[in-house]
Amino acid sequence: MADFTFYTVAMSRGQIARWALHEAGADYDQVVFDWATRPDSFKQINPMNKVPTLVHHHGDHDHVVTEAAAICHYLAETHPDAGLLPDAHEKASYFRWLFFAAGPLEQAVVAKAMDWEVPEERRGMAGFGSLDLTLDACADWLENNDYAAGSRFTMADVYFGSQFIWGLRFGSIPERPGFKSYVDRLSAREKYQDALAVDQKLIEEAAEGQ
Repeated sequence: MADFTFYTVAMSRGQIARWALHEAGADYDQVVFDWATRPDSFKQINPMNKVPTLVHHHGDHDHVVTEAAAICHYLAETHPDAGLLPDAHEKASYFRWLFFAAGPLEQAVVAKAMDWEVPEERRGMAGFGSLDLTLDACADWLENNDYAAGSRFTMADVYFGSQFIWGLRFGSIPERPGFKSYVDRLSAREKYQDALAVDQKLIEEAAEGQ
């Protein structure tokens, strides 16, 4: 048995977790569903019935990790030799942008896609303020830093960067020079390309089977 079992749907946020698995060099098996065929038994692993979900087979017991951002950091912690954890002086930025992406940024992008309008006087209550406000914060950082933690790639970039890779690809985030340069740097990574190729093959196989 591999160290991890990875539950995913190929065209989903599972692509983020797969990229993290490859960056960490994790030993994993996969269980791939499509949205219509997730078995009811999967709810025993994740009651939310959603992917990605990662099960770490650790000694004589299992640890279940859900939420893509949590999976990313968990893999960095369990694979310290991969060099994906922040140094002491990088921790503040690492955690800032990891959680910013999982909170305000994703909320703002989803709210825009759903046409959820937050009244200006309630933007503080919403947490993300507005999409423009969240993107301005990201743009300011990326104009002065190559990566989430500063000058080098860390696991925070898998999650933070995925928001921009997907956002620019599907138009949910408008292209800005700093965003485009960031996406280009991340997309050029060999392990990103390896992980993407796995999911792309699964997507193509599923399409052929329809």
